[in-house]
Order: sequence, then C-alpha cells, then structure tokens
Amino acid sequence: IYGSIILAMLFWSFSFVWTKVVYLVYNPITTVFLRLLISSIILFIIGKGFKRIDTIKKEDRLGVLALAFFEPFLYFLGESYGLKYVSSTIGSVIVSTIPLFAPIAAYYFHKEQLSKMNILGIIISILGVSVIIFNKSFSLIVSPIGLACMFGAVGAAVAYSVILKNLVSKYNTVTLITYQNSIGLLYFLPLFLVFDWQHFIQAIPTREVINSLVLLAVFGSTLAFIFFTYGLSYLGITKSNIFINAIPVF
Repeated sequence: IYGSIILAMLFWSFSFVWTKVVYLVYNPITTVFLRLLISSIILFIIGKGFKRIDTIKKEDRLGVLALAFFEPFLYFLGESYGLKYVSSTIGSVIVSTIPLFAPIAAYYFHKEQLSKMNILGIIISILGVSVIIFNKSFSLIVSPIGLACMFGAVGAAVAYSVILKNLVSKYNTVTLITYQNSIGLLYFLPLFLVFDWQHFIQAIPTREVINSLVLLAVFGSTLAFIFFTYGLSYLGITKSNIFINAIPVF
C-alpha cells in the first residue's frame, strides 16, 4: 500500500518536468487534452482486455461526473496554467499544501480524526511553503496569477479526494480512473476546439515533446491515479494526501 502511494508521488513529481517540456510546443489545454486522450485509450484497452471496467450504478453517476469535474478538469486547468507562470519546483511545493486542507475536509465529510502528529505535520508544511513563496520581508516572490491557479488546483484535489473516498469501496481502481479520464476528456473537448485547435494543427512537435506527452499520459494520468486510488482506499484521505509532501522532494 505504501509502495503504491510512493510510486504515485514519484510519477506525479516527474509530470511537472514533462509538462514544462510539452509546453515548448503545445498550450496547456492541448497538453491536458492529449494526455487524457492517450490515457483513456490505454485504460479502455486494459480495462476491456482484463474485464476490469464495471458499469456505474445509477445512484453513483452524479458522483462520477463530479469526480471527473474536480480532477482531471479543474485540477489540470489550475495546474497547467499555473505552471506557465511558476517553476516546476514552486508548482510542486504549492501542490504539496494539499495535506494542509485534506484533513479538514476528511473530518467534515468523513469524520476522519485528526491526531497530534497530523496537526504537527500541517504546521511544518505551512512553514515549509512559506519559506518557498515569501522573501525575508514577507513579500511574494512568485507570480500571483500562477499562485492563484496552483491553489485552485489544490482546492480541486481536496474535493476530488472527498468524492473518491465515497466511490473506492464500490468500484475497482481501473473502473474509476477510466471513467474519470474519459469524462474529463469530454469536459476539455469544447475548450480544446474553441481555444487551441488552430494552434494545435499548426504546431510541429519534436521527438522530446512527443516522448514527454506519452510519459505524462502513461505515468502521470494513468498509473499515478491508479496507485493513488488504491492507497487511498486503505489509508483514507488524510494519510494518503500527506504523501503529497514527497512530490517536491522527488
């Protein structure tokens, strides 16, 4: 279980670097759309091949739609545009604030208790993030727009964890991630066609960009989510999200 969570964090840490490479050619919406497209195809082939895709029950359909809305849709919008204005390291540090808010949401929605060690970890995390984003005179040293986008992604990730916790006991991880990414792809489709289509058909990707895009889809959008969902089903929202602090380290 812990190995699964750590692998998810490792893959997500690399995704910050791969995203920066893809941005050399493609815009944020195109980047997310393509990685979700590749990921959805991979998941569908694996899910159908191993018969791991279950039918979503009627009472859970709204929850699955909300799951995909918060992540990948809102989360990737915030993260992708945020990384245009802040570095990969700063972006990953801001994402690591998710454990600050996840315990509060977990306590409110799922009655997960906060231990003294949880509270101590939250305090240390706040101090760590403050060191990164403020200078000695307590002025911001990063782009306010980038900061706002990245914290928007943080809020989406917390909401995603709350909804995911309701579904992991009912469906296997491949089912949830397949539906999540496929529906997220549909959410991004209008934005892609309206804002990025002309740029996309004119862009000429390099081999490095294509490789990074495939790596993003396979490891960042597929395996990382599968491993994280598996870990969350056993550890709960608070404990599993604490591992996000490892992303900027990796």
